[in-house]
Amino acid sequence: MGDSSATYIHTVQHLIEKCLLYRMNKEECVEALNKHANIHPVITSTVWAELEKENKEFFGEYAREREEREAAETGRDLDDGD
Repeated sequence: MGDSSATYIHTVQHLIEKCLLYRMNKEECVEALNKHANIHPVITSTVWAELEKENKEFFGEYAREREEREAAETGRDLDDGD
């Protein structure tokens, strides 16, 4: 069970990395992996949390970039209404 569990967790980690490439947040990633890869949300959340713990600087910057992009998109949407 040890090898298969490690392989499964590594697969989930790889899929989370794909989600990051698509600029998904944690909730979007959890939903996508549940829907498309049949991975239970608690598994994705746990692996994501461990990745955040091990890569604090990366995830901090990732969150800042997402917030900036969302703010820019919201500002653009508001400007388009004029």
